[in-house]
Amino acid sequence: ENPLGWALLQLLLVASASYAEEPVCRQRGDPENPLLSKNGDIILGAIFSFHASWKDRKDSYMNKPLPLQCISLNFRDLQFAQAMLFAIEEINNNTDLLPGISVGYKIYDDCGSNARSAGVTLALANGNEIVSVPSKTPCTRPAHVQAIIGATSSSTTIAVSTVIGPFFIPVISYFATCACLSDKTKYPSFLRTIPSDYYQSRALAHLVKYFGWTWVGAIRTNSDYGNNGMATFTETAQQLGICLEYSVSFFRTDPYSKIQRIIDIIKASTSKVIVTFLARADFHVLLREFSYYNLSGYQWVGSETWIFDSRTAEMDTHHILDGAIGLSIPKAHVTGLREFVLNEKPLNSSNNELFIEFWETLFNCRFRQSASSADIQKECTGHEDVTGVQNSFIDMSLMPLFNNVYKGVYAVAHALHNILSCNKTCNRNVQLDPFMVLQHIRKIHFTTKEGDEVHFNENGDPAAKYDIINWQPRENGVVEFVTVGLYNPSLVPEKQLNLQNKSLIWARNSKQVPLSVCSEKCPPGTRKVLQKGRPVCCYDCIRCAEGEISNVTDSVTCVRCLPEFWSNERRDACIKKEEVFLSYEDIMGALLTAASLFGACMTIGVILIFFKYRKTPIVRANNSELSFLLLFSLTLCFLCSLTFIGQPSDWSCMLRHVAFGITFVLCISCLLGKTMVVLMAFRATRPGSNVKKWFGQTQQRLCVTAFTLIQVNICIIWLTSSPPFPFKNFKEIKDKITLECALGSAIGFWAVLGYIGLLAILCFIFAFLARKLPDNFNEAKFITFSMLIFCAVWITFVPAYVSSPGKFSVAVEIFAILASSFGLLICIFIPKCYIILLKPEKNTKKYMMGKKAPNSL
Repeated sequence: ENPLGWALLQLLLVASASYAEEPVCRQRGDPENPLLSKNGDIILGAIFSFHASWKDRKDSYMNKPLPLQCISLNFRDLQFAQAMLFAIEEINNNTDLLPGISVGYKIYDDCGSNARSAGVTLALANGNEIVSVPSKTPCTRPAHVQAIIGATSSSTTIAVSTVIGPFFIPVISYFATCACLSDKTKYPSFLRTIPSDYYQSRALAHLVKYFGWTWVGAIRTNSDYGNNGMATFTETAQQLGICLEYSVSFFRTDPYSKIQRIIDIIKASTSKVIVTFLARADFHVLLREFSYYNLSGYQWVGSETWIFDSRTAEMDTHHILDGAIGLSIPKAHVTGLREFVLNEKPLNSSNNELFIEFWETLFNCRFRQSASSADIQKECTGHEDVTGVQNSFIDMSLMPLFNNVYKGVYAVAHALHNILSCNKTCNRNVQLDPFMVLQHIRKIHFTTKEGDEVHFNENGDPAAKYDIINWQPRENGVVEFVTVGLYNPSLVPEKQLNLQNKSLIWARNSKQVPLSVCSEKCPPGTRKVLQKGRPVCCYDCIRCAEGEISNVTDSVTCVRCLPEFWSNERRDACIKKEEVFLSYEDIMGALLTAASLFGACMTIGVILIFFKYRKTPIVRANNSELSFLLLFSLTLCFLCSLTFIGQPSDWSCMLRHVAFGITFVLCISCLLGKTMVVLMAFRATRPGSNVKKWFGQTQQRLCVTAFTLIQVNICIIWLTSSPPFPFKNFKEIKDKITLECALGSAIGFWAVLGYIGLLAILCFIFAFLARKLPDNFNEAKFITFSMLIFCAVWITFVPAYVSSPGKFSVAVEIFAILASSFGLLICIFIPKCYIILLKPEKNTKKYMMGKKAPNSL
C-alpha cells in the first residue's frame, strides 16, 4: 500500500474549501476517534500499535476504501500507553510541575500501518469534531495537541514525522531508532528518547570485531529500521575488516517461499555468526520456522528490538537462540510504574471496548455480551487476577522502553512549564505555538526522579549508551538476560566497548568463543593473497619468499630483510647472514693449503738436490744460476697461493694479487732466459756469429730483472690508483655474505694477467723454436711442454674464474696457480732429478755432449 496516499488525501480534504453550493466550512473525510482520551488544559497526542496487524482487503479503486480492520492485540504497546498515562497522572498530581494546569491526552491506534499512522496524525493535528460554521469563519486554528508521543516503529514514525513536520508539532518517539530520522531537513520536528541506530549499528560491528568474527551473515527487516541499520552496520563492518557472506531482508507479510530461501541460504553458508536487524514481529515469524528446521549451532547477534524481549525467549522452544549476544537499552526503574501498568482500571475507565478486548485476550475468555452461542470458551467475570497470568503483559523486561515513554512525556511537560513561566501558578494567557514548544523541548535539560538526565542534541537524539546482553539458559529451561558489558560511544574509542569479567555462554551452551572466519588467520611467515572473486576476508596464506619475513598474524605483505640479514626457516624473523670465505678449516681450503705446502716442499727438495749436485754437468748445463732462481720463484708461487686463503683484509687483498703477479713474472722471466740461452747457444756455434757476447750471464740477469720490474711497476700503479680491497658480496649467494677481495681496478688485474700471458707466449715460442736441437742437451722440449700446460691452465682459468660464485672463484685462482706451478716444476726439473738420483751414469759431460737424431715433437 502507499504509506501516505490516503493520508495526504485527507490533508487536502481538511485544507480545501467547501462546496460552492454549500457556504459552510467543514472537515472532509471520516472522523478519527481516539482509542483512549482525556480532556485537559493541555492535550498530548500519542500513537501506539495497540494491534500488530490488520485484515487484508482488496480495494477496487472504484469506491472509497473502508477503514482498516485491526487485529492481534499487542500487549507491549498497551504497556507503553500505560506508561504514558502514568507519567501524565504524576504530572497532574505534581504541584511543582505545571501547577494548576491539567494535562489530557488523545491516544490513537495505528495498527502498525504507515498509512493509518499518517491518517491519525492528521486527526491529532486537526481534532476529530465535526465543524459546521459559516464559511467566513477561518478554518485554521492552533494545533489540537502540543506534542505527539510515538510512534513505535521507525517506518510508522517516518510517516508521522513527514506529515506533521511542516507544522512543527513535536514528535517524540520512544522506540524509533532509524538513523535517518536524525536528518532535520526531512524531519524538523522529530525527537526521541532512545538512541539512534547510528550508534547501535557501529556498536554491533565493534562487538563482532571484538570476538574476532570476520565472516558473518545478516538478516534485516525490510523496513526503514532494518535497511538503514544494516547499511550502517555493513559500512562500519567493512572498515573493521568484517565481511558479510550474505545479507537478506524479510518482512512479516512476505510469502513462505521467502522464508524457505532464507533458511536455504543459512544452511548453505559457512559463517557461524548471524547479525540481525529485525523488528520483533518479523523475527517471531522467522523464529517459528527456524525452530521447525532446527537451525541450531549459530551464534546470534541481535539489536535492541528482541535481545531483551522475554516473549522472544518464550517462543524459542528449541533453544536455537541460546548464547545470543546483543545490545539493549540500559536497565531502568521508575518507581510506581509496574504497579500502575498492572492496574487495569485506567484502561477500563478510558475505553470499555478496548478493555474488553484486552481482558478477553489476557485471560483467553469471553464476556457474556460478546460471546456467541456457539462459543465454547470460558466466560470472563471481570474479577480475574492480572498478576496470576503468565504472559507478556505482566513482563516488566521492557521497563527501559517504558522509561523512554515516561521521559518523553516529562520532556514536553518541562518545556511547557518554561513557556508558561510557571512558578506557583502558570500564565494561561500565553498563546502556545507548536514551533515555540519544539524549540523549548530541544533546549530542555532535566533530571527525572530516578536520576536520569534528559536532554537532546542538535539532531534531537539523546546520549547513547547500551548494555551488552547475553542469553544464558538456566537449569529450569528459562533464559536469563545477563548484562555482560557496556558500550558508551561518548568515551574514547579504546574504552567504548567494555566487557565485564563474566563467563559468557555461546551457541550450544559452549564456553568457547565460536569461530566464524572465511579463512584461518595467516600465521607469521606468511602473507594474505585474496581469492579471486571473493570478499577480502577470503584469502590464501602464501609463504613469504626467501629473504622476506612477516612477524605478525594476517600480514598483507612480506618485508624484505636488510642486505646483511636473511629470513629464517619459518620466515618470521631476519637472522644475520653467515659470512663465508675460503678458510683453512674448509675441506677445500685445507686441500689447497696441503697442495701448496707440498709443492713448496717439493721445490725446496729439488733445490737441495741441485745444490748437492751443483757441480755435476746436468746442473751446470743451461745456466745453473737461472735454474736456482727459477726454483726459488716456483717456491714463492706455491706459497703465494696461501695468501688467497683466509678472511680477506686490506693487506691480504693487496698482497695476494701483487705476490702472484710478481712471482709468476719472475718465474716466466727465468724460463724465457733459459730458452734464449739454449737457442743462442747453438746460434753462437755458427761461423762468424757474435751472439754469445750479446747474451751472456750478465745480459740474462738484466733481462730477468727488466721483465720483473715491468710487472712491479704495473702493480705499483694498480695499488696507488685503485687497489684491491675486502668486499662483502650480498648477491653472489642469497642467504650468505661472501667475503672476497674486490679488484679495485679491473684494468690493473687484467694488465697483470695479460703481462704474464705475454711472457708465457714468448717463452713458448722460443722453446718451440729450440725443440729440434740435440736431445741430450735440449732443455727446450721440457720448457715447451711446461708452457703448453701453463697456457692451457690460464686460458681455461678465465671463464672458470668469471663464472664461479663466491669463494669458489678464489679456489679456481689458487688451483690455476698450483696447476701451472706443478706443471713447470714437474716438466722441467723432475727429469733432471731422475737422472741425478736414479741414472747417475748419464750425468756426465760426455753423455751431455753426445749427439743423436732429433725426435719429432
